[in-house]
Amino acid sequence: MTRWHMLALLFAARIGLGINFQTMGSTGDQLADTFGLGYAQIGLMIGFFTAPGLFLALPAGYAGRFATDRVLCGLGLAGLAIGALVTAAAPGPDQIAVGRLVAGAGGLFSMLYFTKMAADWFEGREMATAMSILVMSWPFGIAIGQVGHTWLAEAFGWRVPFLVAAVYCAVAALAVFALYRAPTAAPRLKSTGTARLLPQEWMLVACAGVAWGAFNAGYIIYLSFGPEMLKAQGLTVLAAASIISVGSWLMIGSGTICGQIADRLGHTNRILAVTMAAAIVALLLLQVPGAGLWASLLFGLVGMAPAGVIIALAGQAVAIERRAFGMGVFLTIYYAIITAAPPLAGWIFDKTGAPQGAILLAIGLFGVVLPAAMLFRVIKSRPVPTPTQETA
Repeated sequence: MTRWHMLALLFAARIGLGINFQTMGSTGDQLADTFGLGYAQIGLMIGFFTAPGLFLALPAGYAGRFATDRVLCGLGLAGLAIGALVTAAAPGPDQIAVGRLVAGAGGLFSMLYFTKMAADWFEGREMATAMSILVMSWPFGIAIGQVGHTWLAEAFGWRVPFLVAAVYCAVAALAVFALYRAPTAAPRLKSTGTARLLPQEWMLVACAGVAWGAFNAGYIIYLSFGPEMLKAQGLTVLAAASIISVGSWLMIGSGTICGQIADRLGHTNRILAVTMAAAIVALLLLQVPGAGLWASLLFGLVGMAPAGVIIALAGQAVAIERRAFGMGVFLTIYYAIITAAPPLAGWIFDKTGAPQGAILLAIGLFGVVLPAAMLFRVIKSRPVPTPTQETA
């Protein structure tokens, strides 16, 4: 099978991450009514999906020295399925939290190895394009969930979306186990010792992690509190979810095009300057009554287009033989940011009684992306002596 066939498999399986993540956002109102939860608590539940990354990202990177990418990714997808089942059967908030944490742990392993597997297959060629295609599976799954989960929850109750997510992730796990093959050129590290990151690589991974974390935290707040903004303007729950989902649908195409432009023309910083400005303008426009659809169109077509360009920084930051551990560091930073952002946005919402403050937080996060990427390029351009690879 070619690298494009492998990318198609990874894309289809990775959709499960978005479908699983969006369950909480789409059922939040019903959960709040059923269990008497506030929006800060709903935000915390959303954050529980990402919280395990704070503790497991580095061990997940180490685990790549003892098991294959295929096995670890498949087990991660299985964890997503189990976590969704636990939540679907939960009698109360405590059990929901446990289910979200289990799903989040599975999501961490699968996300890390999805990214590494794609980077290995596209090492040195069309990296931004491949990463753009891969990461679009996340908004694709979320967009399906925004409309599908909302409809399922209204028609059949809040537990059904979690059951649907569990089934999808279980099927995806079987597909990865059965069909994925590693590229023959990918190096195999010894199962003892650790490939240490070089000082420059630590700085590069930190910049990439901050840029990716801020970008995704802003997107998560848009998904979680954008519908609340539109509902405050008089739209129904389903209408608000449908309009916000337009941005996720559109970024699937715009992200791929943006990755191709970056691979062919370069100018990454210029691309990020334009797209992040568009994301900020879109969020400001979202607050204007009657402009929700235009805001979502701008957000999806331009604002969210550079997702693959940003995550490609992680693949460029670390040499291939140290990539699994480097991805662990990258995701630790990413998870720290996206775990903190939803509860903070929910707390602001609870304190103010309006979604504008949460949206302003998202605007601030998008403002961080370009400076982090610019610093990455400055550090990357510095000459570094060829080191002797060390093992501990």
